Amino acid sequence: MSAPVAIVTGGAGGMGMAIATVLLGDGFRVALFDRHGAKEAAGQLSGDVLGVAADVTDEDQVRAAIEQVSRTWGRVDALVNNAGIEPAHSLESLEPDTWQATLEVNLTGPALMIKHCIPLWRGQGGGRVVSLGSRVWLGGGWTPAYSASKAGLVGLTRVACRELGPLGVTVNVVAPSFVHTPFNAQKADPEFLEDYAGRFAEASPLGRLVEPVDVAYAVAFLVSDRARNITGEVIHVAAGSQLAPAIR
Repeated sequence: MSAPVAIVTGGAGGMGMAIATVLLGDGFRVALFDRHGAKEAAGQLSGDVLGVAADVTDEDQVRAAIEQVSRTWGRVDALVNNAGIEPAHSLESLEPDTWQATLEVNLTGPALMIKHCIPLWRGQGGGRVVSLGSRVWLGGGWTPAYSASKAGLVGLTRVACRELGPLGVTVNVVAPSFVHTPFNAQKADPEFLEDYAGRFAEASPLGRLVEPVDVAYAVAFLVSDRARNITGEVIHVAAGSQLAPAIR
């Protein structure tokens, strides 16, 4: 049998690259989807990697990108919905455009990706979906739109696991806590972020932060045959900080 194929959205970012690296090590062929830098990111990895420019909020681009993967490798075994944004705002300062943009990337994007993979999964007899959530779906966070989108992702996952189960598809969420990545580095100045990260470590029963590779290992498990009977679940990769109240 040929090597399995995984799509990783937001693939050019720090978390996407970590996930892709672990999946490549597990024998997957990996397609990195991103609005910017997908081909450049693919060139930095060793293995069978495809970089595809795609905006997950644009259905035509999603359809074309998945078709490109299908033409190249003939199948999609795992979909990792990793693309996400988190514009800074409060409820008091919220602009409708900010709300809409966040939900489009973080929630509509995964729904469109799943939709256009379904014909492949039906034809090949199964697949795996893992979406990157966040501990904020449970404990709250800084930004209302981001927290709402991640809570919505859990709802989408539970609906999808029922609809897609008869096709042999499992659907799960990996929910990290704060992780040092370029995505988080842009949110505030380094001194504030270091202090914020420290509060996460203090809130953890293990007394430490989560690293991108920890998240990648959880994703790799859920797309493997070892997780074939796990579906509709949220796996927290948060060093136990999901048990804490909102961390600010």
